[in-house]
Amino acid sequence: MLNYVYLVVAILFEVVATTALKQTEGFTRLAPSLVSVAGYALAFYFLSLPLRTMPVGVVYALWCGAGIIFITVIGWVWFRQALDLPALAGMALIMAGVAVINLFSKTIVH
Repeated sequence: MLNYVYLVVAILFEVVATTALKQTEGFTRLAPSLVSVAGYALAFYFLSLPLRTMPVGVVYALWCGAGIIFITVIGWVWFRQALDLPALAGMALIMAGVAVINLFSKTIVH
């Protein structure tokens, strides 16, 4: 169970870092640049913890899938980026993939 806590923390740091990355303006703004670099460093550290006992492909799929969903929602709400039907369908497929991995995969250590 602690592996999932580490994974959630890694995802949250990655989402914060990516959101800040959008605001760095090519790393020309100091504050968002520092948030982005620190966020990614912490994200990778916490991502490394579940990799001690969980398969790398599964951990990475969960990390990427959740990160994509959260960043897309933040882009839509915060940055007013439009989402069309294919984008929403793609998000639904990503969520379905994450659910399938968590519910049915025998490679996950619970």
